[in-house]
Amino acid sequence: MSHVEDHGETRRDFLYYATAGTGAVVAGAAVWPLINQMNPSADVQALSSIRVDVSGVEPGTQLTVEWLGKPVFIRRRTAAEIAAARDVEIADLPDPEARNANIQDDAPASDGNRALAVPGDDANEEWLVMMGVCTHLGCVPLGDAGDFGGWFCPCHGSHYDTSGRIRRGPAPENLPVPVAEFIDESTIKLG
Repeated sequence: MSHVEDHGETRRDFLYYATAGTGAVVAGAAVWPLINQMNPSADVQALSSIRVDVSGVEPGTQLTVEWLGKPVFIRRRTAAEIAAARDVEIADLPDPEARNANIQDDAPASDGNRALAVPGDDANEEWLVMMGVCTHLGCVPLGDAGDFGGWFCPCHGSHYDTSGRIRRGPAPENLPVPVAEFIDESTIKLG
């Protein structure tokens, strides 16, 4: 008779495990769509990185592109704009940090730490890539404007220099430099 009791307990144990296993699979199948919907959609993933052809941008002009729903300024600076940016003492800046996502967080706001060099020509720092959103309240600054020859935010009067650094006005920080790199002589990859 003890043999029958063992057989009954074994069958009962199997039924418990089978029921628990089935319940776990059903719960996983029910929860998976909820977890999966938190992943970015295909259109968002496609925009996380874009390539921009800058072959037509002449010195002294800029191109504005949209990336992740925000404007990005890509400016090809003149020698005079670069010289003006390099002449600024970091101690005179309201925000002494570079705000460049491509380098260390606490790097100083020198012009070299904010400019983007062409591959194979690290001395050529005529390119400047920045988010085109004022760091005060999110307005879009105007290029070739303001008291420092860079950008001017007409909403509340923030003035940025030719390196995109805040010089005067209520904006607390320099225009941020996003992750960007040249992938060839005429194409910049954002993201």
